[in-house]
Amino acid sequence: MFQDPTPGAAAPTVHRVSDFLPKHEYETVRLLALGSLTAVQLTIQDLHSKHYAEPNDWSRPLATGRPNEVMAILTKRVRVD
Repeated sequence: MFQDPTPGAAAPTVHRVSDFLPKHEYETVRLLALGSLTAVQLTIQDLHSKHYAEPNDWSRPLATGRPNEVMAILTKRVRVD
């Protein structure tokens, strides 16, 4: 059966898993890819093959107003220690 702690005794310390994990700082970085639709898509695929970002993490290609030019934006959180 559960007993009350002895009067005057310190309460037991309760630890959370997060107490034992390293503390990291994160910042947001944005990458902008500008070029033809083909060049932008190939760049996104290349960065994915290097495990930098998933293709679905990028914005859809957006027209820039210049002929044959689109842009795609990636917003990513990176760890800074």
